[in-house]
Amino acid sequence: MSLTLKPDCKYAILGTHKYGSPPHSGRKATGTLQRSFRMHATSAETNVASISSLLGLPGKVLTAFVKGSPIASYIKSNLKARHLDFEGPEVDQGGPWGYRHQINIADSGFGIRGPRVHNDRAGEVGRTLNVKDFDLERIFGKEGVQIVHLSGLIGALSPETSTFCLEIARAAKKYGSLISFDLNHRATFWEGRQDELSAIFTEIASLSDILVGNEEDFQLCLGVKGPEAGGQGLQAKIDGFKEMIGRVKQTFSNATVFATTLRQAVSANEHLWGAIMLEGNNWHVIEPRKIEILDRIGGGDGFVGGLLYAILRGWDPEKWAQFGWATGALATTSSTDYAQPSDEEMVWSVWEGNARVKR
Repeated sequence: MSLTLKPDCKYAILGTHKYGSPPHSGRKATGTLQRSFRMHATSAETNVASISSLLGLPGKVLTAFVKGSPIASYIKSNLKARHLDFEGPEVDQGGPWGYRHQINIADSGFGIRGPRVHNDRAGEVGRTLNVKDFDLERIFGKEGVQIVHLSGLIGALSPETSTFCLEIARAAKKYGSLISFDLNHRATFWEGRQDELSAIFTEIASLSDILVGNEEDFQLCLGVKGPEAGGQGLQAKIDGFKEMIGRVKQTFSNATVFATTLRQAVSANEHLWGAIMLEGNNWHVIEPRKIEILDRIGGGDGFVGGLLYAILRGWDPEKWAQFGWATGALATTSSTDYAQPSDEEMVWSVWEGNARVKR
């Protein structure tokens, strides 16, 4: 089967920013901060959209910026470098103790030392995202969008962003855009808001065409009963996911694609990387194989980005999961948290395990 893409759209893919704009991040050693940091602009949603935009499809981001902030200027330049359009309000900082762009201090880990991440979200401007700041009729009705990608990270960030994501999903469905929803459950975001967020996530999922998440995501976000299959190992995990998705389909019948990555960390720099996807009634399983890791953050987003790009290109479903597997693996080879494919050939070389130099 295939998904029907809306024709004559200005944008192939549209995403929303969970932090209002990508946070800047440095690297830290376990327990003690380093004296110097490298700053990157990154977010789950743009990590997904960048695959399509860097490979030539038009993409857009709905976000917010701190007015006059040098970090905001840096982020805007980064989004332009990724060939992503963006729009959103300029929010007054409100003094030294007002709004800012979120800081994410992340260590890559090495060998047997696993990565550590510290998030500092106090005052982040992304929490202010409000649907009233965007002309959804223009964006979806006049400009047009083929796929909207939403993340549970922004969906659970604040009551305002929860409503924002729900209204985006409603508008996308009204105007015929496909909706991709990565559940991305985070316990700290859900604390004290379980009933409220469960209702919102359930409605967004009911409108979605593509649902991404692991077993825990579906259980904790949507209240789906977990896998009943027992046993240990890869095959038990695959069988359990398949059995659970059967129940998900009964409740969320609008969705036709369900996917997740299969990942086992041998060390910080060696993972077993695979994927599983259901389209219609057809399962596509990529059994995990060894990949070498520079920085694991962003691999899951890279997988979703490649999957959506393949759908946008109208390829056969078997290639959706393959291309997603490869772009996810590609993302882990750089420290930017997002894959930067030069062309499709680079991605397929990753899939084929061809690391030869190309001159």
